[in-house]
Amino acid sequence: MSDDPTHVREFFGSRAADWDSRFPDDGPAYAAAVGELGLRPGDAVLDAGCGTGRALPPLRAAVGPSGTVLGVDLTPEMLEQAVRAGRGGPDGPGASGDAKATERTATLLLADVGRLPVRDGVLDAVFGAGLISHLADPVAGLRELARVVRPGGRLALFHPIGRAALAARHGRQLTPDDLRAEPRLRSVLAEAGWRLVGYVDEDTRFLAMAVRPI
Repeated sequence: MSDDPTHVREFFGSRAADWDSRFPDDGPAYAAAVGELGLRPGDAVLDAGCGTGRALPPLRAAVGPSGTVLGVDLTPEMLEQAVRAGRGGPDGPGASGDAKATERTATLLLADVGRLPVRDGVLDAVFGAGLISHLADPVAGLRELARVVRPGGRLALFHPIGRAALAARHGRQLTPDDLRAEPRLRSVLAEAGWRLVGYVDEDTRFLAMAVRPI
């Protein structure tokens, strides 16, 4: 699929209504990946490219009622499904992007991950499920995520199945220049201001963990 933002929006917009029903068993994998972020009560975390918000409930559970959970997505239809599922609500007028989410699971923002309406260094962590392959410029997109995270903050790049299984699902072969292959991903993350500290690529999940150096 093209990584052009317009095509990404069209692709996911047309599939939003039945997205959760297509992948009904992914919830535990999302929760397990969130658990590896090491979030603490009161932390501020972003779900970048949150889609229908499947990661938002475990993110809220991890940071507790005093924490901040933001969900950002480019596709209005995906955010509408997140609201319908009770996983969040739209941001209010004039909000700065790091306001506290109180009675809802998360604050949802319609925005491009490459141009986040969030101040520098206000987040403790970022979670991105299926994100990196849809960034028009992976280095620039990951650099923007680094901008909004404090030094020492963490990044999880996740997919509920591994690279080989995903390639087979899409009827293609893995190639050495695959963006999520460990050597290339390590290089891209480093160029964007992150340090890769964990990498798992199994049939049942893909999870790359990175830290913004202090």
